[in-house]
Amino acid sequence: MSIIIALFIFSLIILFHELGHFLLAKKNGVTVVEFSLGMGPRLLSKEWHGTIYSWKLLPFGGSCMMLGEDEAAGEPGTFGSKSVWARISVIAAGPVFNFILAFIFSVIVVSLRGYDPAVITDISEGFPAQEAGLQAGDVITKLNNKSIHMASEITDYISFHPGESLRVAYRRDGEKYTAYIEPKQDENGRYVMGISLGAGYIRGNIFDNLKYGVYEVKYWIDLTFMSIKMLASGQAGVKDMSGPVGVVSAIGGVYTQSAKRGALVVLISMLNMAILLSANIGVMNLLPIPALDGGRLVFLVIEAIRGKRINPDKEAMVHFVGLMALMALMVVVMYNDITNLF
Repeated sequence: MSIIIALFIFSLIILFHELGHFLLAKKNGVTVVEFSLGMGPRLLSKEWHGTIYSWKLLPFGGSCMMLGEDEAAGEPGTFGSKSVWARISVIAAGPVFNFILAFIFSVIVVSLRGYDPAVITDISEGFPAQEAGLQAGDVITKLNNKSIHMASEITDYISFHPGESLRVAYRRDGEKYTAYIEPKQDENGRYVMGISLGAGYIRGNIFDNLKYGVYEVKYWIDLTFMSIKMLASGQAGVKDMSGPVGVVSAIGGVYTQSAKRGALVVLISMLNMAILLSANIGVMNLLPIPALDGGRLVFLVIEAIRGKRINPDKEAMVHFVGLMALMALMVVVMYNDITNLF
């Protein structure tokens, strides 16, 4: 069951991503040759209004193949014949739709579960928070330059910035205060302020749900960027990355644990995994890496600035090299995923 759920989540996220490209391509008059879910040979396909809709063998990935996608301006209906801004909108639509899907799921989760305010529930004796004058009931609104809306953001910020001095903005009885804290290590070696969080989830109205839906998406996007920063700085390596196999395994583990607590917990847990994956795919696709949407956007932005398109053959070669590098990385990540299962 967990594998089926994982494949369904993957398929839905990829389908929505490609749907973004598809809808903007159609809106801008670009001929879509094939819209497919999956990779490899076709299992099922149907042509309708000039587009082949396909379901392919391998349940990872998908595509929205447009006419003349890697060619210079040609006949009407080709991708290259459209204005640079139309092409930018088509390419950017995929990641944007990932963020939209993450937002929809986030609103559903907040509506079902509620939101977790950044309220201090207890202060530990002898720790920096007590010395700085923080009290139970205080609401933390900012850590250094980062705005805080949820309790989980506090824990993650300190985890990703171990030992960093903190300027803590908080509210008490409607008044705003600021404290300066130097986190110290606890018995497990973790840097902490000495506060307890977890006032419990609060059910809000429709406007609260929409607002905290935005905060949830922002939380997962920030988490993705922090993870990328760790990879770039060497704090994490390729062995810490997960591919499709690792993600399926993680979803299976979450499903097994949540199934013990009832159907509602399963639903919320799976939606949270979908939010994480959708936000992650949206961010990753916007990175300026050849073959990804972000890499294509770099070429289009350069074209918009210089007023002239870069040689399509040279651009296609750059994307091909990027694709080969990504495939090689995927093989390494998948190997690590498989070895970690045993």
